[in-house]
Amino acid sequence: MIKLLASRIYKDNLVLLSAILCLLMMAQSYAQETTGLNRKTVEIPRLDADITINGRLDESAWSRAALVEDLHQVFPEEFVSPSQPTRVLVFYTETAIYVGATMVESDPGQITDRVLRQGQSLDSDDVFAVIIDPYLDRRNGYRFEVNPNGVRWEGLFQNIIEVEGNWEGIWEVRSQRNEEGWVAEIRIPFQSLSFNPDSSSWGLNFNRIRRVDNENIAWVSYNREVNPSTSGTATGLEGLRQGVGLDVVPSMTLRRNRQFGPGGFTENHYEPQLDVFYKITPQLNASLTMNTDFSATEVDDRQVNLTRFNLFFPEKRDFFLRDVDIFEFGQIGSGGFNNVSGTGSAAASNPARQSARPFFSRKIGLGPNGQILDLVGGVKLSGRVGDWNVGTLMINQGEENSLGLDSQNIFVGRTVLNVGSRTQVGAIVTDGNPQANIDNTLVGTDVRYRNTSFYGNTVEASAFYQQTDTEGLANSDNASYGVNLFLPNAQGWQGLYQYKRVEENFNPAVGFVNNRDVQDHHLNLGYRQFYAPTAFFRSIALLAEGYRQENLDDGTLNNENLGIRLTSFTNTNDSYWTRYIYYKEVLRQPFTIYRAPDGSRTITIPAGEYSWDEGFIGMSFGGQRRLSGSLMMFAGEYYDGSHFQKNGNITWRPNRNFSLAFTFNENAIKLPDGNFTVRLYGINSQYAFSSTLSWSNLVQYDNVSENLGLNSRLHWIPRAGQQAFLVLNWGLQDRDKDNYFDSTVADLSLKLNYTYRF
Repeated sequence: MIKLLASRIYKDNLVLLSAILCLLMMAQSYAQETTGLNRKTVEIPRLDADITINGRLDESAWSRAALVEDLHQVFPEEFVSPSQPTRVLVFYTETAIYVGATMVESDPGQITDRVLRQGQSLDSDDVFAVIIDPYLDRRNGYRFEVNPNGVRWEGLFQNIIEVEGNWEGIWEVRSQRNEEGWVAEIRIPFQSLSFNPDSSSWGLNFNRIRRVDNENIAWVSYNREVNPSTSGTATGLEGLRQGVGLDVVPSMTLRRNRQFGPGGFTENHYEPQLDVFYKITPQLNASLTMNTDFSATEVDDRQVNLTRFNLFFPEKRDFFLRDVDIFEFGQIGSGGFNNVSGTGSAAASNPARQSARPFFSRKIGLGPNGQILDLVGGVKLSGRVGDWNVGTLMINQGEENSLGLDSQNIFVGRTVLNVGSRTQVGAIVTDGNPQANIDNTLVGTDVRYRNTSFYGNTVEASAFYQQTDTEGLANSDNASYGVNLFLPNAQGWQGLYQYKRVEENFNPAVGFVNNRDVQDHHLNLGYRQFYAPTAFFRSIALLAEGYRQENLDDGTLNNENLGIRLTSFTNTNDSYWTRYIYYKEVLRQPFTIYRAPDGSRTITIPAGEYSWDEGFIGMSFGGQRRLSGSLMMFAGEYYDGSHFQKNGNITWRPNRNFSLAFTFNENAIKLPDGNFTVRLYGINSQYAFSSTLSWSNLVQYDNVSENLGLNSRLHWIPRAGQQAFLVLNWGLQDRDKDNYFDSTVADLSLKLNYTYRF
């Protein structure tokens, strides 16, 4: 397979492949002499202590903990002394690592703590974070965050710089404000982590963010990056225990469903569920789920599709998010517009970047049109064995007579060999077809290289090849492959080049494809400059970007986007963007872009070649304020007509208990065949009674489907691993567009789960 990969890429991308190979050899040769990263080390003492997590750091054990206080600024000026000191204490027992942090604030009134709902994003609040890389491989790890209200947020690093924030781990934390600032006391059980028991050294870092001055502080950083690749080293971690290593999580769901209208009905369900998680070794996790229920999962943000291609919705279900980083393949989907380093390109849409994913768990348990399917049970084995990362998943999906789907087993297997500290070589296999009764398998391989010390820069290169075998499709033109080259620097020069080929019969039934029989070129190059803290602008970046997709059958153009973008970030945590972009599309057949909900008219763009220009301006205002939000406007030509689009959001947080947000997206399109306006609105209210009990309501509406949806969730989390949900989903539709909505479906669910840890 690797031989086939090399030969096919050679034919299409000889120059690019040669450049990548040269770069890899140069990076490997000069890596040692160009290292500029100061790897700090701390020896963590082991103590026999019984600590009460209360946010006070008054137990005697804290006086014997290791002290870390040599933190420095990352922003606005790297390696400069912070404006406010931070003191970190750390020790461990045989079952957990303890971290106590004192965030000194000379004026406690400047502390920002507007979030009280557990699990909510903390990107608007002051934050203290612990980054742990238990394998010390500088590739993977965990990020644990807390704000002054004791709200937890945790995530898994994937692709090193990107964090999957939907992952949930069990850990304890309490925060307290005092006259000196605020204090966080943290306990992270070893049972919540995967690690190598034969190694006494871990990657470790501490990160503090002060929103009032937009100041980012860390123990170790390099090139303004704070992630596992730039962490320090913790030593002395020996004799760690995870108990039996068994988590048993029984759940119970009581549900009442009602369908309205002719033939409507009401059903009551009692659905027990069992999840079992067992650490076979400290590095290897086994998971079992039975009668899986996802009724408490947050609903998707609604999208309206005005393109010829598929949309992409992220995974939000807990079972599939455990060890999600292990299943990442070929860096497909990386390089997004909003990624950490800013190297993403708005010229390539997110569905285009995600296309050709071999494994996309959203396909499992959901029908072709989003219908929820029964998952009878599943097993997962994931973790590390020696130098190998391994992940296997087997799910039994129940039959669905209304869709004509048979019961079937779905399998995913992933292995990655860690070669040295910079290179990974992997393989993936999938078998099954969750949305059709057609046999399907996929095999693939990928390789990745990352060097964080190449003449003061970070460089990445990767390549992948995959092939499918689908019943009824020819075993030719059934491959997808690509190469990626990244310069993901947070400052100075940054850029990327990605090539991806998706052949006509490539059909990853457990994956995601945006378009077939095409090849993509995605290019971005820019420069980011940082300025003194006294300047209004903290940074300004100028980037050129381009995306081109060609048809494989005749080499003709499908679509092409070229643009230039100017972005800025201020010392008040605000951002401003402006962009010019040129579009070109070739329609081989007419494209129906709009259908009225009542069926009264359709608007179709004739086949042909189209090109147009668009301007964009946008701004966002820091979430540390009571009133924050964003506004973006797009204007220009559109195919053989014109459009004006505006979208944004306004969030009001009068206090830490309550927030109210309004989102809108309006796109007025004028075409020779007719005019129409697409509107998408959302209202989200949240009230946190405490850090353990919250009530959130989301209302969404779009005028294309004329659907109005309500999702109301009462969520109680007495402690990590224990929670209860009361969830109401209500759907309405205005079928005849008379501004009167009829109820279509209602769903009321009560779900309880409790983690028994042994």
